[in-house]
Amino acid sequence: MKNKEIVKAKFEKQFGTTGAFYFSPGRINLIGEHTDYNGGFVLPGAIDKGMLLEIRENGTDLIRAYAVDLDEYAEFGMEEKDAPSQSWARYIFGVVREIEKRGGKVRGFDTAFSGDVPLGAGLSSSAALESAFAFALNDMYHLGIDKFELAKIGQATEHNYCGVKCGIMDQFASVFGKKGHLIRLDCRSLEYEYVPFDPKGYRVVLVDSVVKHELASSAYNKRRESCEAVVAAIAKRHPEVKLLRDANRAMLDEVAAEVSQEDFMRAEYVIEEIQRLLDACDALNKGDYETVGEKMFGTHYGMSQLYEVSCEELDFLNGIARECGVTGSRVMGGGFGGCTINLVKDELYKPFIDMVQSRFPEKFGRAPKIYDVVIGDGSRKLED
Repeated sequence: MKNKEIVKAKFEKQFGTTGAFYFSPGRINLIGEHTDYNGGFVLPGAIDKGMLLEIRENGTDLIRAYAVDLDEYAEFGMEEKDAPSQSWARYIFGVVREIEKRGGKVRGFDTAFSGDVPLGAGLSSSAALESAFAFALNDMYHLGIDKFELAKIGQATEHNYCGVKCGIMDQFASVFGKKGHLIRLDCRSLEYEYVPFDPKGYRVVLVDSVVKHELASSAYNKRRESCEAVVAAIAKRHPEVKLLRDANRAMLDEVAAEVSQEDFMRAEYVIEEIQRLLDACDALNKGDYETVGEKMFGTHYGMSQLYEVSCEELDFLNGIARECGVTGSRVMGGGFGGCTINLVKDELYKPFIDMVQSRFPEKFGRAPKIYDVVIGDGSRKLED
């Protein structure tokens, strides 16, 4: 792990000793966007990039933390009144507080950490950081917290200490990741199963548009309201429908005259996306990556034309992927910027990347970023 030596050197310089190493990965989501809050499924996988930390008990009641990538140091206690001012330190503080709320006893420790998850690319660097500390503290202090609760600790940290009302997918993927597999997570019941993902002859490539539109959060809330409005209309006829997950296309068509065209389109996308994900899982179980790719293109069309959360840059990248014969491509994440995720045959990889790197800057005046990712294991202790 390339940043292990860097962390080790910084830890020793800062604290004059050595500690234990832990790692938690970032994640991709192959298919299934905006399905989580509608009670549907998601299909994330842990990746080979993440957060690495070194940690050691220090015999005090203070946390002394060094963020290697930012070259910043913070020192703080573990009571609510001790919340640190630096935003990165609040993730560590929040994890400690959430463990203590659950009856776990944490004592003071020294830590240094570094990540190779690209920031702002939608790969969940914050979830990787939370999961790394939750896993490390659980292991170091023999707290006996199960993996599912570790993921919830990360989610609660976001909610209560970082002001982000996220779902559980990111932390779940970081903790439960398994090499050669994606995780089909039912967002309503939180049941999950591993789905094989070992695309020999293909590569998973993220192309970062390096754009983030500011309207994302208000537009996200509007999409949620649209989904809720359609559920309310359907429930008058079908009281068993509590979320769009419970509805089908025939039910949606019944209320077409009673909801706005915009709300109808939003619900149409979600109902179709939940089915696309299930179809993609069936295809993965058969090793049929061509069908998986078709579903990815279907998701991009739906997010662009029905849910309207794409943007010019992402549509342009998706168009290049089609033109190059890429197997599958779609906007990954909530939309309004970020990355496309692409399933690319080995022999098409270079021509695809070459075309992206020449045509995107011509049109938008800046270079995109390219990240190759491999599906890997979840949170773990690293042995020396």
